[in-house]
Order: sequence, then C-alpha cells, then structure tokens
Amino acid sequence: MSDLKPGEHQDRLKKLQTLKNSGVNPYPAKVTRTHMAKLALADFEQLEKAAGEVCLAGRLRVIRTHGNISFAELEDDSGRMQVVISKKEVGDELYKQFVKLIDQGDFIEAQGLCFVTQAGEKSLLVKSWKILSKALLPLPDDWYGLANEEEKLRKRYLDILANPEIKAMIVKKDKFWNAVRSFLHERGFVEVETPVLENTPGGADARPFVTHHNALDLDVYLRISMGELWQKKLMVAGLDKTFEIGRQFRNEGMDAEHLQDYTQMEFYWGYADYEMGMQLTEELFKYVAQETFGTLKFQIGKFEVDLSDKWERYDYGQTVKKYTGVDIAGATLEEMEAKLKELGINYDPNGFNITRAIDSLWKVCRRQLAGPGFLVGVPIAVSPLAKRDEKNNNVAQRFQVILAGSELGNGYSELNDPVDQASRFEEQQKLREAGDDEAQRKDEDFVQALEYGMPPTCGFGMSERVFSFLMNKTSRECQIFPLMRPKN
Repeated sequence: MSDLKPGEHQDRLKKLQTLKNSGVNPYPAKVTRTHMAKLALADFEQLEKAAGEVCLAGRLRVIRTHGNISFAELEDDSGRMQVVISKKEVGDELYKQFVKLIDQGDFIEAQGLCFVTQAGEKSLLVKSWKILSKALLPLPDDWYGLANEEEKLRKRYLDILANPEIKAMIVKKDKFWNAVRSFLHERGFVEVETPVLENTPGGADARPFVTHHNALDLDVYLRISMGELWQKKLMVAGLDKTFEIGRQFRNEGMDAEHLQDYTQMEFYWGYADYEMGMQLTEELFKYVAQETFGTLKFQIGKFEVDLSDKWERYDYGQTVKKYTGVDIAGATLEEMEAKLKELGINYDPNGFNITRAIDSLWKVCRRQLAGPGFLVGVPIAVSPLAKRDEKNNNVAQRFQVILAGSELGNGYSELNDPVDQASRFEEQQKLREAGDDEAQRKDEDFVQALEYGMPPTCGFGMSERVFSFLMNKTSRECQIFPLMRPKN
C-alpha cells in the first residue's frame, strides 16, 4: 500500500467522530439502492427521459471538488458511474458535510436524476446522499497499487480492488467449478459430501495434516483425497454415479503447481472402466474450457495447447525410456538413483524406494509433453488402488491427464478385489515402516466394505490446478486468499 500520510488515520477518525456528534450513523444497515451503476448507464436515456429518481450505492473512488460542486466516481460490483454533488441541489449542510467529512474509499448512497454534464459524461445529479461506511484507511493508488508481491497476497482484498483482472479471474473460477458441476449433473451424477476429518487418511500418496478431536479425545487427519474411499463405499451402497467438489489438504512442499489447501473434484462411475473414464474426462475438459474461457486453445507456459486436437496416449515405461534411457521394468533402485543424479534431480533419501524412484524419473519426462493426452501403462507399484491390467499384471488400468508438461488429473479402474486390496495395503504399510511417510495406510474398514461387493467402477479426480493452468498462472496466484506466514 502507498505510504500513509502523517496523521491521515487520525484525521479520518476525527471525521468519523464529527459525523457521530452531528447525529449521523456512519455505518447504517439499511440501503435503498434502485440501480447498479452498469444498469443505470445501460438504461441511461430512458431514465433521463422519465426523470425518475435513481439511487446508487457504492464506494467513492475519485473525488474532485470545485467550489460549490463536486464530481465523484461511485463504484459498485458492476462498474463505475459519475455522481455530481452541488450545494444548490443538496443544500448547504449536506454539501459542507460531503466536502469536509467524506474521503476517497468511503461508501455512500446517492439519490438523484440522470443527466449529461457539459463535458458530455453520463452522470447522476445528486439530490440527496448519506454515508454507508466510513473508511479509516486510504486505498492504494490506482496507478501504483501494492508494489510488494508478498503484500499483494497478504492484503489480497486491496489487490483485487485495484486490479479488475483479478476480480475477473475469481468470476471465471466460479464458472469453472459450476461448469464441472453442470457437466456431471447432466450425466446423472449425484453430488455428495464425505468427511473432512478421518481416522485413517486414504485415497492418495500424501502426507496429511494432523489435528486433535477434543470431544472424542483422539487425533484425526484432514483428508488428502476427495472422499475416494468413502465414495467407493457409496458404490457398495448402490449409488452408481457420485461426485464431490471440496477442499482437501496435503502437508507437503509449495511450488508453482502445488498447494496444501485446495479445491478438488472426484467422480466415481459404477459399471465403467478406465477407457470409459478417459472418454468422459476428455469431454469434461472440453466442456469446462469452452464454458469458462470460450475457447479450446490455450498458451500455457512454453506450450501451445489445443484441447480439440486428438488426445494422445503416452505409455509410462516407453516414455521414461525414451527420455532417460531407463527401462523401469528391469532397472534396479541403484541404477535409477544413478540416473536421477546424472539428471541433476534432487530427492529426499529418507525412505526413498523404487516406487519413488520410478515416479521421480517420470516427472522428468512429463515436462517434455505438451498434450493434450493421457498417460497409460502406469506401473502397479505406484497405483495401490487401481485394477491390474488384464493383459499385463505389472501395470494398472490407470490414466492421467497430460497437459503442458504436467499431470492435471488422475483416474483408473478402481480395485474392487478385497483380497488384492488388502495385500496392496500391506505392501504400502511396509513402505511406511521403511520411512516412506507418503505411502498409504492400511484401512481395514474399507477392505471390509469391498468384501460386501463393489461393482466395476471408474474414478477420476482433478484439482484447481487445471484452472490455474488454463489461466496460465501459478496455483498460488489463482487462490483468492493463499496462506501466508504471519508477520512478526
């Protein structure tokens, strides 16, 4: 924020007290607005001709006073309109009050007639006005705004106020998630809500946040997936199509693509496999992109992406071998680590195993792929909840959306064999005991649910990262209020 002028805060506090002393409530609850600024301007000629009074309400962004007349720009959620306040129209007392006690940033209600000024600007000639909210701090300068990037995120409300494109992004994000919701509803999916607090975090390879439940006196975890195991229990219960959109939490590192607290969508489709899931996911991406952005063509970083192009299939093993020379089907952990060091890829050696090595090699390769397409042939070792491929038991019936060098969604034919699932949980538990704190936990309750029978099911999930990619911005920039370290 621009530096506060000496005494400015105190000056505004004095004005506030003066208003109160004169019997004015500086923070009334009732507003009698009849028009938004944009609507008043759109219907201006009709309103001017009818000579009916119009009442606007909003924030004063610019005030210019010339003797007995003042010009101000009144801003609401729809836009701005000029209001003209003169001593002749409002009287000596109200005009003096406006000039002496009202500042840029204050909210007022202005009632009057539409007219065109001598300069040709469509305006509201104010007959009466009242204050709605007295601002005690000045707004950032429209031209310079918040200069410090950290300060912009810390005082995001001011950044939004000064930059219309951020407000437009927020509106786009609303369209994005509502498009996802509409697409799934139109295809018969039911929106559900599953627990955020869990005894056993499941559905993903991730480090959870831990908190304490006082009433039950036990530690619980914030969910790391969008109710994956819960939604699969709903498949057991006889719901064939479900989805959830909500917040999930992963206690991991921060970078341009990853956040710890973000919105995720997951759907589960009974009697469908991963091939059907890929088809539906491609349709979903195209629909949401068109509804949100009005196009299927995007510039994302160094990549030009057209979602209307043919969606490629990238085989996991072949792609890793093509770009690194490593055959993951036969390479040892030592060979993979040697290749990672050769490529200059840093990794945490604590609990590092062949599963993490395979994943690290793949992440090197995906940066070369523009997409749109699907990653297939994913090793079963990195897919503890997916069905094995019927032709090759070493890979999973799994797919991941590949776009602009990253993974923007994950789906698979869900594992519904309780014996196989129990075995894989045991393998994951061994990895945890060996130091891999992102390996999945054994969930005996979920295995028991599978024992009652779950139909063939395809699941798919994607996060708000998809939106940030299509916006060509970092995930952090696309959050309205990203988490910040407190100021000392």
